[in-house]
Amino acid sequence: MVRILLAGQGGQGVLSAGKMLAESGLREGKEVSYLPAYGPEMRGGTANCSVIISEEPIASPLCNQPDVLVAMNAPSFHKFAPRVRAGGIILVNGSMSDCYAGREDVTVYDIPANDIAMDAGDIRSANTVIMGALCAATGVVRDKSILNCLNEKFVGKPALMEINERAFALGRQAAEKR
Repeated sequence: MVRILLAGQGGQGVLSAGKMLAESGLREGKEVSYLPAYGPEMRGGTANCSVIISEEPIASPLCNQPDVLVAMNAPSFHKFAPRVRAGGIILVNGSMSDCYAGREDVTVYDIPANDIAMDAGDIRSANTVIMGALCAATGVVRDKSILNCLNEKFVGKPALMEINERAFALGRQAAEKR
């Protein structure tokens, strides 16, 4: 069982990334829980979601002590990093936050997602960059599963799909370099 908490601000694609991750797990025949939480603002407010992916039935969707934290901005990183279980993984968007967790018992990946997304062709693909890094760091779902979800989301928009595929690959490479 892998408990993942994705957090950031509205408009960063945190909930979309979590939904895509959950759907990918379902497509692989795994048990999945997806629990979003967000403020009343459309953009700029807080947004987070927990995704649990397991081979066994999931008793509770709550993710109080995640195995993996994906933090897309500094406030999310500093708020949730202390909750990650010992031995866990933190992926932080280094374009929007420092990466000092103040802990030696977790592995921190500094992924400059916004910068990488710009290199891929569109800053809005920063969440896809992080998904690539997440797949490389954890192997929780297969790359193909995420890319299939992206293909379905952007069907009829080949330019966006090309950018997202590039963003995913660059995010994966950034995590593998660590």
